[in-house]
Amino acid sequence: MLELQRFLYGSTFLLCISLGSLLFGVVISEIPLGSKLSVGDNTSWVSSSGDFAIGFYSRSDMPNQFSVGIRFNSKSIPVDKHTMVWVAGGDVAVSNNSYLELQMNGELVLFDALQGQEVWSSKTSHLSIAVAFLRNDGNLILLNEKKDVIWQSFDYPTDTLVPGQRLSPFTTLRAASQNDVSSLYSLYMNVSGQLQLRWESSIIYWSTGRPSQSNLSAVLTSDGTVQLVAPTSRPVWSVYGDDHNDTVKFRFLRLDVDGNLRLYSWMDDSQKWRTVWQAVENQCNVFATCDQRGICTFNASGSPVCTCLFRRVIHSYTKCLVSYQHDCKSGSILVEHANMFLYGIYPVNDSISITSLDRCKSTCLSDSSCTAVTYTNDGRAKCRMMTTQYISGYSDPSLSSSSFVKRCSDPIAADPIFPLKSPSQARKESYNICIPCLVGAASGTIFVFVVIQLAMGFYLYKRRNTYKRLASLAYSSPASKCLIMLSFTEIKDLTENFNHQIGPKMFKGTLPNNQSVAIKKLETTIEARKFRAALSKVGSIYHKGLVKLEGYCCELDRRYLVYEYADNGSVEKYIEDSTLAVRLTWRKRMEICLSVGRAIFYLHSGCREFLCHGNLKCENVVLDENLEAKVNEFGLGMLYGETSSNMASAQKDVEDFGKMVLTMVSGFKEANDVLDWAHKEWFEGHPENVVDKRLKDEVHPEELERLLRISFWCLQADERVKPSMGEVVKVLEGSLPVDPPPPPFSCRRSTREEEDSPSFAQSET
Repeated sequence: MLELQRFLYGSTFLLCISLGSLLFGVVISEIPLGSKLSVGDNTSWVSSSGDFAIGFYSRSDMPNQFSVGIRFNSKSIPVDKHTMVWVAGGDVAVSNNSYLELQMNGELVLFDALQGQEVWSSKTSHLSIAVAFLRNDGNLILLNEKKDVIWQSFDYPTDTLVPGQRLSPFTTLRAASQNDVSSLYSLYMNVSGQLQLRWESSIIYWSTGRPSQSNLSAVLTSDGTVQLVAPTSRPVWSVYGDDHNDTVKFRFLRLDVDGNLRLYSWMDDSQKWRTVWQAVENQCNVFATCDQRGICTFNASGSPVCTCLFRRVIHSYTKCLVSYQHDCKSGSILVEHANMFLYGIYPVNDSISITSLDRCKSTCLSDSSCTAVTYTNDGRAKCRMMTTQYISGYSDPSLSSSSFVKRCSDPIAADPIFPLKSPSQARKESYNICIPCLVGAASGTIFVFVVIQLAMGFYLYKRRNTYKRLASLAYSSPASKCLIMLSFTEIKDLTENFNHQIGPKMFKGTLPNNQSVAIKKLETTIEARKFRAALSKVGSIYHKGLVKLEGYCCELDRRYLVYEYADNGSVEKYIEDSTLAVRLTWRKRMEICLSVGRAIFYLHSGCREFLCHGNLKCENVVLDENLEAKVNEFGLGMLYGETSSNMASAQKDVEDFGKMVLTMVSGFKEANDVLDWAHKEWFEGHPENVVDKRLKDEVHPEELERLLRISFWCLQADERVKPSMGEVVKVLEGSLPVDPPPPPFSCRRSTREEEDSPSFAQSET
């Protein structure tokens, strides 16, 4: 009896241990409300299997910056190979002491300690979230009390898909940013059932071809297959990795920073991730794979490399631009590059014609804006003409294309031709000495010598002062990131004593290299040290949608900023002028909104430090010679000492962007005056009434609906429901659907009524 009792006690003890171990695994995978992860704590939320974990990691391209995401966590994979499969907010980076918290209201929030504000959230505060789980497939899910999935990370992919995760229509994968610059590469699933690799949403350089039906999704299977599946989960298109059906536990599909889509498998024997499939076999066929670093070629080992063939002298800077000058005094020539295909980027506006080789070359030579041409004859003779210095492409011996890059002709030195005399004449003249001639020659020589000495002295004096003045203006290259420091006297010289005003406290100037600049006068009392420190941050920012800061003046109490010049002025000028407004077609207005949205999104999440514009409006959006939009005067809040609590806030930028979009659609400068009317017209089903009457019948209804909806969401009075700029950009790109918005000022009216009623009551007493 005693033995039986001991056996029962032992069995019960072992059962308790087993149940305890099981419950312990559940506790680890469950994330209760109030849970928090912090930078520096080295803690993670781990799935029950231990294969995945979510936590902070250091950004290799951004020192002292951190992101939070889901990574592989299996013990069979070395720590340095724990690849990230999802990042909160895409490329959002935070500073030390920041944290990720599942708040008691059910919202998952990423808080940046440096900015003192939330930079990303799941927007689930009103959805009755009860608990979160990190599942064994790498999916972070938020559940309500009924255990329904309310939010999941699988619905918001960044640059990676794991087995079982679907890429639905209008969903995008975007390659990770590099060196503070957001990537232009994306993988897009359109509504027609095509999976497309795109550069800047306009250039499609790989796709799955014509689909057999619409409303498909892309999915990676556990056996190493990339499929397009119908809503019934029936596959309609498939590609297979090299190790298809092999025993591989971990796989992922990622859009890499070089713009290629690759399938990776973990190899236990070699302890590394191996590429088992890639969408574009020849990396040089990825559009702009070399970006501004020249053209793509292959080295002796067969690896793609970027080579600059446009310059005869290789400089230290990384940009490779066509060096052709439009004002060649000695004429132009075309330098031939056989077996090479070129195309223009920034902007992509190559003109293609069907013509002969000779006509192709002569057309480029006669057109002052042409920088290069590519001639291809693969059955149809095509001439591709480029008008930009930003040219990329690829070269391969198998290519039948020939490219011709324009450059200025070298000046030909002419040797002076002296008349030849016979020896007898020379001897005869040598004996006839003219004394007066010698005296005159000596006097003339002395006079000329004195004049030359004076001229040289004056020249050296002027040269010393000129070089001293131009030292700060010298450019090593157009890609130089150094800010020019100017004196007030130099500012006056550049602007011809402020003779050319182009806007409020804005003047046009010209640098000694004939480059036009815009010079803005600032009214600020910020001390010189803080002024220069702020400008060093603003000046280091480069994005194609932002006006580049070239230099500044900080002398006594004078403060000036020197910007690159935009030939066509501000968007506000085009909106106000009925003649100019005709040039802002519907397509151009869409492009302007998207360019501005991307630029603001870059300021918010692509820079080393979070930066707001703070004063976004049509006046601060300028158009270059190609009517490409650029955002001007960003970061001035730092110069005026403003903090993130007022002007410099992301919500302020989102609201200002909403007003700008409404102005672009309606043509009315003051969006506040037409907001209620515009929302009423849209709500009643007449969005076309909101459109600028100066536009012809060219408005795309779906794009109009998308613009109005996102504008109204940006202008919501409740800041908690406003979208982030990342979401705004995805909506404008068409990769993210947008719900019908409520009236923008409904919350604001009630707030004002509450504020007004007490003051009215006080006046009555």
